[in-house]
Amino acid sequence: MYQFLKNLDRRWVFLLMGLAVAIPILTNLTFPEETSPMVKDIYQAIEDLPDGSRILMAYDYDPGSMGELQPMAKAFTRQCAEKNHKLYYMALWPLGEPMIDIAGARILMEEYPHYKYGEDYVNLGFKPGAEAVITVIVTDLPKLFITDQQGTSFNDIPMCRNIRNIQQMDLIVSISAGDPGTKQWVQYAGTPYDIPIVAGVTGVQATQLVAYIPDQLIGLLGAIKGAAEYEQILDDNFPHINDNPDAQEAKKRMGPQLVGHALMVALIILGNILYFVGRRRGEER
Repeated sequence: MYQFLKNLDRRWVFLLMGLAVAIPILTNLTFPEETSPMVKDIYQAIEDLPDGSRILMAYDYDPGSMGELQPMAKAFTRQCAEKNHKLYYMALWPLGEPMIDIAGARILMEEYPHYKYGEDYVNLGFKPGAEAVITVIVTDLPKLFITDQQGTSFNDIPMCRNIRNIQQMDLIVSISAGDPGTKQWVQYAGTPYDIPIVAGVTGVQATQLVAYIPDQLIGLLGAIKGAAEYEQILDDNFPHINDNPDAQEAKKRMGPQLVGHALMVALIILGNILYFVGRRRGEER
């Protein structure tokens, strides 16, 4: 067995890794997720708001980050809709606007048909200017967002008539793939104006933003792992969401990661065992 494993063609290892990733994908294999304290804090922050609260949904990402961020964006929409919150979508990234349609408006139309555009949710679209946009809308939202994505005047939208600035929002949900994104929302809106913020970000960003927790950020979802944990807590509290295959997107993506990583660890252990066995036999390294 030792000689067989020692001389094993590496192409078999590549095949084994390919199967470890492919089989969970093809079978939609999922595993229960252990929800971390930060994810629980995010869930509770949205859950504790009175029904019908105003939430600003900032979708600051593009298709390149959909794999990590789209599942959490959808999950945020679902939990907010369960509480009948008023959702104000916007983007500081040009390609964030279609992300709103996919992970916001489409979810509401298909799964929450009682949600009415202009009364329960609105898509304000993309506005260029990065953090400069935030510095304006914290005091005068209609000054920049004169119309919504459909061209309707801001003041003609029922849920916007009494909105003067984002200080009137009960919570900011920032889904970010970089700059401008969560960091700018914290620096120019959350901290100076004491607006609560929860966020979901890519894995690269997560370590940079942990320092803002808990004083400036209530909680943080990091990459697909954070999204899977958030899906799990929604599944635990809303059984009908658990029955929705589209609401298990992040958990399905964690399946091949878990199996692939487990195989990698096993191969590393096996490689070390073969190395020490070889040394005991007096073989050259």
